[in-house]
Amino acid sequence: MYLSLYANEKGEILEHLGIRMLGRSGMDWVVSEEEEMIPLPKGSSLVSMPGHIPVGVNAEEAVSYFNMDPRNRKGTVKAVAALLPQGFTRTLLPASVAPAECGSLPLMGYAAVGLKDDQIYVAAVQSDEHRKWHPTYYNTEGLPQKISVMLKKYPDNRIFRQIARCSLEYGCFTAQNIFYQRWEGGIPTYSACNANCIGCISESHLDVDSPQNRIDFLPTVQEVSEMGIEHLQHARDGIISFGQGCEGEPSLNADRLAPAIEKIRQSTDKGTINMNTNAGYTAGIKQVCDAGMDAMRVTLFSPVEESYNYYHRPKNYHLADVENSIRYAKEKNLRVSLNLLVFPGFTDREDQLETLIEWTQKLHIDMIQMRNLNMDPDLLFAGLPEGGESLGMVSFLNILQAEMPELDIGSYTWPVR
Repeated sequence: MYLSLYANEKGEILEHLGIRMLGRSGMDWVVSEEEEMIPLPKGSSLVSMPGHIPVGVNAEEAVSYFNMDPRNRKGTVKAVAALLPQGFTRTLLPASVAPAECGSLPLMGYAAVGLKDDQIYVAAVQSDEHRKWHPTYYNTEGLPQKISVMLKKYPDNRIFRQIARCSLEYGCFTAQNIFYQRWEGGIPTYSACNANCIGCISESHLDVDSPQNRIDFLPTVQEVSEMGIEHLQHARDGIISFGQGCEGEPSLNADRLAPAIEKIRQSTDKGTINMNTNAGYTAGIKQVCDAGMDAMRVTLFSPVEESYNYYHRPKNYHLADVENSIRYAKEKNLRVSLNLLVFPGFTDREDQLETLIEWTQKLHIDMIQMRNLNMDPDLLFAGLPEGGESLGMVSFLNILQAEMPELDIGSYTWPVR
């Protein structure tokens, strides 16, 4: 049995001895199963949820909404959730309620938590090795000096200055990796986008503030290639990725990225050149594939067109265009991954899973990267098309692997070279 946790007025996180933990799957309260819970991983953060009160199960097996500290019968309490490090997939949302005037939750990946045997557990499963993305390796004391050295080496390169800001102000890991000279480094290049995703993290809409801003200039071919060459020549397990959280759709910038990729490959054959994309602009995808790209990660909320359109709100393209882009990339021998935006109670629905398996097999997808979708569930489900029964995220993963044993399942891009 997992006890419900809450935060009191002082911000202290405490257990409620009389209330058992509940989780949330879509719009339903659910009791967590043992297979859905793991000890809170290192690198996680426990946070309170603004304006939300906890929901649990009382001794009479009834749903209980508690808004006072049971230890002194006064003071408003808040629901508590965990924010997971990369490499872990959330299986349940926190069970909580809030008044309408509270507004939408910030764009964070809140996961349900509970207490058992004096240890905090979280509703999650590990979906990838997470050493490279463990917070202990980032925001170190030596980072500002490393940034200073790189900016002096490339004083006229505006992208280096941009990712220096991303590293220090936003704590972006892919930006920091450029300065640490290791692993996956992000190269933002373009601000416009051909989609208007309702959970976009770089452009505010639907009364939800984005946590960061997009790049506000258009880099030159020289600036892009300069950074790419620098990283791939010196980084351990080096990857450069176009399509970061601080930009729009990189394939729209193919006229600059294609020659930049060619220039990078003329200088070095090391490392992996990757693009994170919605793959809706097939002409641009063809250009960068022909230029020498190694991998492509396609962001996908759903392979069901009605649900896809609801979330991504594409402009001037359709899901069929995404399929055509993937087919071309596979013809050019790129490693293609789906950046699957995972939301318990939707992703694990029977109709979604069946279509995902068909879609993945048809397009010969190499990998599915499980990406927790950071979004208020009430906002997401407000207009989401109805569908089949939810199977649970653990069953979803088990079925996916059983149906496609050759498919890699993880959380982030792996090196190709």
